[in-house]
Amino acid sequence: MGKRYRVYTREFKVGALRLLARGGKSAAELERELGITEGMLLKWRDRYRVDEQQQSLEPSDLEAARAEVRRLRRELEVTAQERDILKEAVAIFSHKGE
Repeated sequence: MGKRYRVYTREFKVGALRLLARGGKSAAELERELGITEGMLLKWRDRYRVDEQQQSLEPSDLEAARAEVRRLRRELEVTAQERDILKEAVAIFSHKGE
């Protein structure tokens, strides 16, 4: 059978990251106590930052930058395709006039 992945709520992640930020225990200790896969807290820490006022998770600066890079690469791909189409159109129309 396929592997099942556990899904954690935003509230759970916020609480776990707050515990980690307090510094009372190591990430490994917290993961064992909370029943989280080894290394998960550090991944969450790198991926998110906790917005204390709204008590929510926001993408970390690194994740926001990665998302922007992905968006720009997609945009560049579309622009390159449009450029290639225009090159072909110019080539077709320049041969018709001869």
